[in-house]
Amino acid sequence: MAIEKGKILIAEPSIIGDISFNRSIILLADHNTEGSIGFILNKPLECNLGDLIPEINSTFKVYNGGPVQQDNLYFIHKVPELIPGSIKISEGLYWSGDFKHISELIRSQKIDENDIQFFLGYSGWDANQLNSELDSKTWILSENTHESDIIRAVDPSFWKDKMIALGGEYSIWSNAPEHPSYN
Repeated sequence: MAIEKGKILIAEPSIIGDISFNRSIILLADHNTEGSIGFILNKPLECNLGDLIPEINSTFKVYNGGPVQQDNLYFIHKVPELIPGSIKISEGLYWSGDFKHISELIRSQKIDENDIQFFLGYSGWDANQLNSELDSKTWILSENTHESDIIRAVDPSFWKDKMIALGGEYSIWSNAPEHPSYN
């Protein structure tokens, strides 16, 4: 399977102890000859959008998108017709766009958490770095079977569900404790 934007990366169970990527599911937002950019979909932070930008007054969850530029806010969404400057990831799924429009859309309740997902930081790879990590079995490259509904599909069991869906030895890992030393 070729690395392409719109695919997901599923952290191999062997990534134990990696605070950023243990049990992560990453949506690839971009991939080209210079590298790749993605967002961790399943690592909610303990803050919401209103905590970061009080004038928006929103309780939308914010996720840890990855270890790069964690002081910047990023987002994926499925409403490009409402957000100028959107960049297509795959059919029905976009990232970036005019944040002033987003603020107004949230205030006027024209979008909700089923339409958009916010991240502090992103996950990034230099040219060929992601290929090397796939070769070393750090990640499992997979189709995004949820398409634009991936924003709603994210829940605490997302990684576990992906392990079960992969089957075989992966289904055994689905029930392993996140921190084996706590066992």
